[in-house]
Amino acid sequence: MTAIAERITHKLTEAFAPQVLEVIDESQRHEGHAGWREGGETHFRVEIVSAAFAGKSRLERHRLVNAALAQELTDRVHALAIAAKAPGES
Repeated sequence: MTAIAERITHKLTEAFAPQVLEVIDESQRHEGHAGWREGGETHFRVEIVSAAFAGKSRLERHRLVNAALAQELTDRVHALAIAAKAPGES
């Protein structure tokens, strides 16, 4: 796991106590595109299941994740794809 992926994992774990959390570095798929940098760690996909998302809209869930990762989104991460669900959702 990369250093940025570890930071993302740590912050999301602290913020949401997820039942499921997968952080995938997809930077290699974006080489040469906008926001990509040598060394990668620029494009991530997050799949998270947490009770904290129950009763919240997709937009609210994304805002919560983005807020938890504000520093990473400012410093290094160019793109973040988010799949945020409450337990029991498919």
